[in-house]
This record gives sequence, C-alpha cells and structure tokens, in this order.
Amino acid sequence: MSSRSESFTIDRSLPSERLDKYLTTVFPAVSRGTIQRLIDEGHIQINGQPTKATHPPRLGEVVSVHWPEARPADAQPEDIPLDVLFEDKDLLVLNKAPGIVVHPAAGNEEHTLVNALLHHCKGQLSGIGGVERPGIVHRLDKETSGCLVVAKNDATHIALSEQFAERTTEKIYLAVLCGELPRDAGEIHAAIARHPSHRKRMAVSKGEGRDAHTSYRITERLLYSTLVEAEIHTGRTHQIRVHFQHVGFPVAGDDTYGAKQTKKLIDLTGYVPPRVLLHAHKLAFTHPRTKRKKTVTAPWPADFQEALDRLRLPE
Repeated sequence: MSSRSESFTIDRSLPSERLDKYLTTVFPAVSRGTIQRLIDEGHIQINGQPTKATHPPRLGEVVSVHWPEARPADAQPEDIPLDVLFEDKDLLVLNKAPGIVVHPAAGNEEHTLVNALLHHCKGQLSGIGGVERPGIVHRLDKETSGCLVVAKNDATHIALSEQFAERTTEKIYLAVLCGELPRDAGEIHAAIARHPSHRKRMAVSKGEGRDAHTSYRITERLLYSTLVEAEIHTGRTHQIRVHFQHVGFPVAGDDTYGAKQTKKLIDLTGYVPPRVLLHAHKLAFTHPRTKRKKTVTAPWPADFQEALDRLRLPE
C-alpha cells in the first residue's frame, strides 16, 4: 500500500479534548494507538509543525496527515480454512467459527483469523495506519460465531468503519438465554462502561457509561431457556452479554456474565453449553463501491444446533 497525504481544517475548538482522541472520530478506521504512533513519528502535524497527542484541537488549525507506506504485518500467513459467505475485490464476509481469536495478541500469536486472512487475501490488504493487515472493521468475541466483514483496501475499510460508527449497519444475533424470558419482545436501553473492579469485564453504568441499545424478540421458548433474536443498535463491547445479564437472563455458557445461571441450567437439563451461545446471524451494510445494500446471513454452527436439539421442549 503506497504512502499518501491529506489535510483538513478543524471547524471548532475543543479545549477539553485531546488531538489523538479527536482524530479517532475523524478517522474511525484507525485505532487511537496508531494515531499516537503517527503523531510521535511526525506523520501528523498542526499548521505544518510537529504536535503532541495531548494537544487540544483549535478552530482554524490545519491538520496534515501523512499515511506512510504499509510495512508487512508482524503476523504470519497460515493456511486455515475459512467459511466465506461473500467475497469480491473490495471485501469479504466470513462465517467465523466459534473458538477462533480474531487478532493476534500475547498468548495468541498464531492460529487467529488475521493469520488465516493474510494467507487468503495474498497481498490484497488494507494498510491504514502504516501496517499491512486485513481490514478487520468490527470484532466478534472468541467464542461468538457468525458474520464478520473484512475490507481488502483502505477506501472500503474507511467507508465500512464510518457505517459502523454512524450506526447505519444492521447487526442481528441469535442467543440462547438462561431462564424463561417473560416478554415476547422488548428494548434494553442501558449505558455500558468498564467494570469498576474487573477491568476485563463490562457492566451497566448509570454514570460514566456510553449509551447502548438492544432490541429483541423471542423466536423459540426452550427448556428452562429461551432462543432470542437480538439486534444491537450500538456497538459496545460485550453489549448483548451485558444487557441480558442486566435483565436477569444471561447468555447460556457465559462464565463471565452468567456462571450461576448457566450452572442452574445444567442442573435442570443435564446439557452443558460448550461456549457462549451467541451467533452473529445477519449483517447488512451499504457496499462502498456499488452503493447497494448487501445483506449476508450466516447459518449457525453444529454446536448451536446441538444446543437447540438438547433444549427443545418435548412435543
């Protein structure tokens, strides 16, 4: 991916804002860490001068950004089978298998979705932020299966990231919940923030949390459990898992947010969920090149089908 430059003028002063955080709203496809690195290396300047990540944006300042030529990714390509639901020259949509990690990280440097995509895409990779990589536009947790869209070039990555940021995509999940949800349909409006004492968990927060909205409808009542179709209108970390825990019906198999209720389900039915029973069933977005709506549906995997077979009410 070749280098390129662009500039823009800040349209309002934000005295309490940091430049690095502000730029994540201008470039939603780029992580804050990448922006900080580009500032430190002098690739992002204010009025032609080097700046700092803590600089408060001011009306009339000209921000110039040099996107360096993408260097090879640290992750290595691996020939891992992928379930491709749709693919063209701009993007692909995968049916992610449960149990696979999306990004390499400490303890998971190999056998991730990124390793598989580096092999599958063979050089057709987004290079935003100066690192050649598959354009992972959104995340799914390790245990969550289903639809995941990947951009093959910068323009597609940026356009799709903007759609996710502006909430114009449609994201529908299927989840098996512990317990018998009483209402056939409903809305959950509850802000989500980092858990105050467990930093790897999220929690509903009335104070500093970011707004979060989930709607749902029951698709089947099961044995001491419920199959629901849930649509997330915001994209908060662990949103569905946190919201259904909040209303008292956590996702089955979720040891982080519903260990007690999952144990009760196991005691009542004898069925042991192999993972968090959450599946990204449908994803709809506007294709950046054709401008047409694209809807992709992912069939649920074998372990999800087994859960339904084991938990269905006797006729």
